[in-house]
Amino acid sequence: MNNLLAVNGLGITFAIVGAVCAALFAGIGSAKAVGFVGEAAAGVVSVDPSKFSKVLILQLLPGTQGLYGLLTAILLLSRIGVIGGSPAELTGIQGLMFLLAALPMAVVGYFSAIMQGKAAAAGVGITAKKPEHNGKGIILAAMVETYAILALLISILLIYNISI
Repeated sequence: MNNLLAVNGLGITFAIVGAVCAALFAGIGSAKAVGFVGEAAAGVVSVDPSKFSKVLILQLLPGTQGLYGLLTAILLLSRIGVIGGSPAELTGIQGLMFLLAALPMAVVGYFSAIMQGKAAAAGVGITAKKPEHNGKGIILAAMVETYAILALLISILLIYNISI
């Protein structure tokens, strides 16, 4: 195993895979969630077009995880020199550490986007029946955001505390 981790270029490869995972999984989760909230919102808007701005806010909420995943990927790629410099010569262990540092955002980003999408779709239902209570639907969906923000924070802290 030690010989495998010493292979030239393997460390940078692991680190790049981590960046890809953060952007990919958080982005997929956001895309799925924004899509099914959009489906619910389209039904409401087809009946009452004046509710468009209210349901649009709910549709946008689960898109933030994709942005957090992208931010994580950019910070990781910048830290290892792939963006804005020359790539660092990472050991296999260092590369694995960067990969692991990206996983909180990748995994939590995916699942929190889906869960936030479900909460936001329920908020669309609130808006359809009682538009004056739209804010309550937004708050319920926004609560899920807390976990995406915590995952973003831990990924950033890990990325910037790995010695190169």
